[in-house]
Amino acid sequence: YKNLIGFKGNIICGNINNKNDLMLLNDYKFDYIFHQAAISDTRLYNQELVMRTNVNAFNDILKIAKKNNSITIYASSAATYGSLPAPQTIGLESPENPYGYSKYMMDKMASYFAILNPSLLIIGMRFFNVYGPREFYKAKTASMVIQLAHQILDGKNPILFKNSNKIFRDFIYIDDVVQANIKACKSKNISNHEIYNVGTGESRSFQDVSNILQSELGTSFKNKYIQNPYNGYQSNTQADITKTRENLGFEPNFSLESGINSYINEIKRVHGSENS
Repeated sequence: YKNLIGFKGNIICGNINNKNDLMLLNDYKFDYIFHQAAISDTRLYNQELVMRTNVNAFNDILKIAKKNNSITIYASSAATYGSLPAPQTIGLESPENPYGYSKYMMDKMASYFAILNPSLLIIGMRFFNVYGPREFYKAKTASMVIQLAHQILDGKNPILFKNSNKIFRDFIYIDDVVQANIKACKSKNISNHEIYNVGTGESRSFQDVSNILQSELGTSFKNKYIQNPYNGYQSNTQADITKTRENLGFEPNFSLESGINSYINEIKRVHGSENS
């Protein structure tokens, strides 16, 4: 509930896997649907649950969009690319876990649905590594930015994988993600189904994140390095945002430094409220 404090609209409690819950939406007519609901844990291997939640429920959402002639903006993911070399480019996908595959199937479903319903506008947004306010309650799936920051604020050595200076991600601040979603709604330069990479177009190392956080927090803890326990781990993500720039007029406003600087007071506030 804490992420909803300050929200001005109607709140309807429901599970997108429950057909009866989805029927509660019949009382509304939607001009736009922002579909962000998903199981987003890339390390969850209950394939039936992931596919039912991410793929089957998306089909039900698209039917609601068809009924209302809604513009649908849905969350795809950089996980569709798997371990392919950077920069990641739309049309070259190789998912390596159930989550990434489910998002890839959502893209395929949206494309097919758009062919059958040419009047609809369905836009997939392949988010890269998003960080920023209101993510803390995702717990272990929250960004490494807030997780490392809270380790530091706890007075602990930030924990990184060995060779973190060689592990790169395209970190994008939440304000730029919101910008991309809004511009997708308004763009006139797209067909009825498009997919866009949403990142900064630059990759930064895990080591960079720790260094910037320590600079912002005024600390100088030594990093604790551990062996990476995961197989199929992406070594470098970097969004090719050429199409996103050209079609949506999207331009990221936040570097990793400026994004963390904008986020740091919220990181401190949440840390204090959770530990008071």
